[in-house]
Amino acid sequence: KQSVETRAVDAVELAQAIAADKKAASEKYGVKTTTGPVFPVKFTGVIGERKANYSVIAVEGLPAELTLRVQTGPALNGTDLRDATGQIEFGQFKNQIEYQDAGSAINNEVKKVVLGDLDPASLSGKTVSVIGVFKLVNPKSWIVTPVRFDVQ
Repeated sequence: KQSVETRAVDAVELAQAIAADKKAASEKYGVKTTTGPVFPVKFTGVIGERKANYSVIAVEGLPAELTLRVQTGPALNGTDLRDATGQIEFGQFKNQIEYQDAGSAINNEVKKVVLGDLDPASLSGKTVSVIGVFKLVNPKSWIVTPVRFDVQ
């Protein structure tokens, strides 16, 4: 968590860097993984539509074609948090299942500590400050897993 908070880049700055040169942005801000770079990011925005386990957030200054979503539960999916450290690697585990379990354990901890008693359904229209990570798969769609989620 602290590693992500220290390295988090403002979302507008990051979006501009990725648009200008995805490879250079990945090397400067991202952590390389086999499925694409994971970026630590921070932003403040207004929560809009909620779908499944995600909430869409409107952040001033981001390109209109970029959809920014935050995982707000109840389920947190993916291994972005595990991969964001750049320090947890497959070779440290006996097998793929243990490696996957490490990702799940981190997500479960975030669910408890970061999202806690948050009712995602009640967030629409509220302003939130978020620090988290996302894997760059589609430059026009970021799905952020939060390590900090503050409702203002």
